[in-house]
Parts: sequence; C-alpha cells; structure tokens
Amino acid sequence: MNEKHFEAFDRLIDEAFSNAFKKDSREVSPTQIIIYESIEDYTVQTGKRFRMTKEQKELGMTREQAFNSTYGGSN
Repeated sequence: MNEKHFEAFDRLIDEAFSNAFKKDSREVSPTQIIIYESIEDYTVQTGKRFRMTKEQKELGMTREQAFNSTYGGSN
C-alpha cells in the first residue's frame, strides 16, 4: 500500500468513526444505564433468559459467575 492509499484509507476510517460516534450518540444519561441485580431481575426486566457465552462455558463458570462477569453484579 502506498502513501496515497494509506491516506485515503485513513480518511475513510476517520469519517466512519466520526459519523458513528457523534457527540449526541455518545452521551448516555443515568436513566439509560440498566442495572440488573440478579438473573431473575434480568429476566423480569428484559423478558429473556440470561445466556452464558461460549467462552464463559468453556471457562467452567456457573450462570451466576457469568452473569456477574457480564453485568458486574456482586451476588
């Protein structure tokens, strides 16, 4: 890749990121942050069953450990 191609590619990436991460879309109000206290709370709030990732299963985590790893719970 020559310098012109690199510069064009760099501009393309910069433009894509600036469009994707405009200031308005990055701002998160405290009311938008969802906190789940437990797997049961997650199910009640989302209507979905908490699912472990393949990686969490391979690490031998329990569902509770996986949930706490994903959502930062302390249970």
